[in-house]
Amino acid sequence: MTHAPAPAPAGPARPDPVHAELDRRAEQAAPQVIAWRRHLHRHPELSNREEGTARLIAGHLRELGLDEVRTGIAGHGVVGVLRGAAPGGGGRVAALRADTDALPVKDLCGTDFASRVVDADYPGGPFPVSHACGHDCHTAMLMGAATVLAGVRDRLPGTVVFVFQPAEEGPPVTETGGALAMVEAGAFADPVPTMAFGMHVTPFPKGYVGYRVGNQYGASVLVRITISGEQVHGSTPWQGVDPMPAAGAVLTGIGQLYRQVSAFDPVTVTIGHVEDVGRFNIIGQTVTLWGTVRCAVESDMADVRARLRRLAEHSAAAYGATAEVEYLQPVPPVHNSGPWVAAALPALRRVAGEERVTETGGTLGYDDVSEFISRFGGLYVTLGVQDAVLGPDGLPVPEDGGRGLVTNHHPRFYADDDTLVTGVRLHAHVAYDHLTGTLLPAE
Repeated sequence: MTHAPAPAPAGPARPDPVHAELDRRAEQAAPQVIAWRRHLHRHPELSNREEGTARLIAGHLRELGLDEVRTGIAGHGVVGVLRGAAPGGGGRVAALRADTDALPVKDLCGTDFASRVVDADYPGGPFPVSHACGHDCHTAMLMGAATVLAGVRDRLPGTVVFVFQPAEEGPPVTETGGALAMVEAGAFADPVPTMAFGMHVTPFPKGYVGYRVGNQYGASVLVRITISGEQVHGSTPWQGVDPMPAAGAVLTGIGQLYRQVSAFDPVTVTIGHVEDVGRFNIIGQTVTLWGTVRCAVESDMADVRARLRRLAEHSAAAYGATAEVEYLQPVPPVHNSGPWVAAALPALRRVAGEERVTETGGTLGYDDVSEFISRFGGLYVTLGVQDAVLGPDGLPVPEDGGRGLVTNHHPRFYADDDTLVTGVRLHAHVAYDHLTGTLLPAE
């Protein structure tokens, strides 16, 4: 019996000349991307107040001649739609996302473009304002990607949607905003994305891309605990009910919640702001604790929330006070599925280099890009922008002679401008590969 010869192994895929064109255009755009980033860093705006940022973005997208530029979405959200002119594509739509808001954090990054902005009108303010999370980088990189992809419109066999999302850090509690608000406002009704992609700058070696199969970021919810007593003069505490000791008991008791849930799936309860209504010689009526609950595994959230509620209510009762616990602005985890990661790895490695694409651990940070990823598929990665090297355990350590590692939300957080072009290229390559059908999850 004669057997047919085994097929010869496939050779390496022929390089796509469009990839080189994307890289060339990204390098050309790099000085403008840096200029945008520095302008945004100088002029940060808090959540739901991103008016100037939105105006800058929309003006640029209109100059590019996109098919649609929609503004005022869920506050100051901007969506640009670029319909490619090449045939094929199968109706694929790549949504690229950047968040645009800043934080109420003083800017101590040490650059000549550091923010000096103070928002005196923001609820709870006045606040110093800065891009201590790096959203100025995200916005500038996506504006650069829009420049690059608009320049190859004739070779795009599908549609790219540029999503500039406000209020990722969370709007004031009396307002709505963020990713879910954009969805509910119909931002993705036409066209409907077939994948979503984004990235977050992080204290990792410059130009390194981190990915994770599973939950890249945890589930989160904002918590407000209002402890109420009875106001009285500070000289006669027995004639009223002091809510302050109850607040202290809650703060202390939170440290025991970690022992009541599995140690193998991290959780954290963080109280970041304490607000009282009183004076140095007055025992006030209320003390309000503001914070977040974060869980690496979303299924743990209900249990932790119930335990925190019980702790607050019972601790308050022990001091004759009462506690009301409210959970606000829930954010689901950012989940990267294995098939989507596998599909994207060739593009990530092509852009950053094989040795600079690395799997990372999970984090209890949150990002409401999860609202897009969970609906449309896709993935979210991290981009290193600081003076670091990877240690033997695969974790970043400060680079000799550099500025070291400074975490997001720290007043001294910084990002390397020269790395921004890598983010531009990542957006462009991922979008192009998805539209051409080479970045699709295996069924």
